[in-house]
Amino acid sequence: MTGRSGSGRDRSSPRRGQGELEAQVLGALRDAPGAVNAGWVRERLGGDLAYTTVITILTRLRVKGAVTRERTGRSFAWTAVADGAGLAALRMRKVLDAESDRAAVLTSFVTTLSVDDERVLRDLLAQESREGED
Repeated sequence: MTGRSGSGRDRSSPRRGQGELEAQVLGALRDAPGAVNAGWVRERLGGDLAYTTVITILTRLRVKGAVTRERTGRSFAWTAVADGAGLAALRMRKVLDAESDRAAVLTSFVTTLSVDDERVLRDLLAQESREGED
């Protein structure tokens, strides 16, 4: 027994958390000198991922609006348009959009915020209100 699963992943290695791989791919793209191909991203992440996995993550990020792509020959060059905070905001928006009672979701979310987070949210809302008056 070699300790390898059929997927080639070592069973003793920890699995990445949800969204962790997306964040790593997005971080690599943000550090890129410009639009880059999936092979470049794969190399920056250590090369232990399958090329198809990188393509899948890039495609998911594109659907979420976090990256764009342009055709270059037979492949694509990818560019980040969102940072880590932007990606988290997109995820939060997706969850909110999936619920029928938005007010209940927002209420539940806000009531669990720390005092500091609540202060930041209040400041942002006040700033938005002031800018709307101009």
